Amino acid sequence: MPAEGTRMAGLWEREVGRLRPKRFADSVRASEDFVNSLGIQKRLQEHRGCVNTISFNSTGSLLLSGSDDRTVVLWDWERAKPALQIHTGHENNVLHAQFMPLSDDRSIVTCGADGEVRYVQIEEGGRAVVDQVVETEYAVHRLAVEPGSPHTFYSAGQDGSVWRFDLRGKQSKELFKVGVIYDDGVNDALDLYAVAVDPRNPYRVAVSGSDEFVRLYDTRKYLHGDFGCPIEYFCPPGLITKNEDGITGLAFSQTGEILASYSCDNIYLFEREHGLHFNDFKVGVLPLFGDGVGAALPLYKDKLPEPQSFVGHHNKQTVKGVNFLGPNCDYVASGSDCGHVFIWRKKDGELMRAMKGDKRIVNCVEQHPSEIVVASSGIATDVKIWAPGDCDPSMIDFDEDDADTFMFSSMSDDDSDISDLMDDFIFAPPGSGSSDGDDDAEDTDDDDDDEGDEEEDEEGVTSDGDSGDEDDEGGGGAEDMNDDD
Repeated sequence: MPAEGTRMAGLWEREVGRLRPKRFADSVRASEDFVNSLGIQKRLQEHRGCVNTISFNSTGSLLLSGSDDRTVVLWDWERAKPALQIHTGHENNVLHAQFMPLSDDRSIVTCGADGEVRYVQIEEGGRAVVDQVVETEYAVHRLAVEPGSPHTFYSAGQDGSVWRFDLRGKQSKELFKVGVIYDDGVNDALDLYAVAVDPRNPYRVAVSGSDEFVRLYDTRKYLHGDFGCPIEYFCPPGLITKNEDGITGLAFSQTGEILASYSCDNIYLFEREHGLHFNDFKVGVLPLFGDGVGAALPLYKDKLPEPQSFVGHHNKQTVKGVNFLGPNCDYVASGSDCGHVFIWRKKDGELMRAMKGDKRIVNCVEQHPSEIVVASSGIATDVKIWAPGDCDPSMIDFDEDDADTFMFSSMSDDDSDISDLMDDFIFAPPGSGSSDGDDDAEDTDDDDDDEGDEEEDEEGVTSDGDSGDEDDEGGGGAEDMNDDD
């Protein structure tokens, strides 16, 4: 019998019936072997613009993607074939798309840079009926589906508004607008980039945007007309009152921890004890700050506990998500401006891998609900499927994503200590020369600009992937964070 606690011991226990298959699979997905064994095995190619959103269905049999080409694709990812492509009717980039739970994968919600939230119903035979649920004047960046509900979801928009939707009667309600904390005399509402629902308590909704605070709300107060403040705020002590950062991605763990990806800083893991209200910090009350904003900050920096941070990636050029990996949220994963997928160990923040996943920028990283499979997407027009094993050489020989020098263009001198974890060989296998990196970095994804546009039924299905005129650079305009550069 193999030594107890080893991977071989787990295999032996599974083979003799002492370890159930699901428990064995979970133990593998939680192991460092899982992280170290990942390689690109498939590329899903159908979109004609940046892929801004990806998500698996509850069983993991389908992968949903949405793009700047204004379509969503349901993928049979194991065969690397689209099962269905749907024109959403959005007039601009699709920024987020989600399956609704318990809908037999026939109910999808989307939001876009045109300010619209749309509802897609897939009928027998593959016909898609698309309805507009709400239209606002500003981009709607993210949706959050209520766990276990086939009807209820939330949206967060660039005008600071948080909406709640109930598909049973196609009802929509603006719950509240998130205001700025430190008035600059220009804006009174916050640009929102992320929204997430606590899986343990669907009434607890977190939002974040163009300042340094994660806000946690109890939506029952708003549903009953009590328009109060957030029940909690989270922010690393060193960023309080700086008002020079934003948060592009949020994720809840199974135990209620909150991951927040800062646009000019690191990723942080917040637990209950990091809450500013929990620590008697009165957010936005100027007398706390003495003779000037931030004057009393050192006092609170000493008193407030520091959250776990995850360091090494860059998140300035686009709106990036953040996610947990592993059956027990054992790891943290994010894309980066340098085109890598970063994976850290959650318990201590150690960087485990930095895997080359895009010629330019990776924005999304999602894990399969039960298998050792991860999907990623970004500025390129395809979706990469990662699984254990060496990279398939045919997957490395990208078309528009050939080897270049961009992978280090966003790295600072302070990041030199992580370069050993960079998997350059995924895009540049040994013996392959680097082409002119400067020229490649300026390439666009609009390879189809000269193609004729075909008429499409906004409530129908497109079979050829042609979704009309493309935006420059393959899209990404509404998700661009370069205004502060």
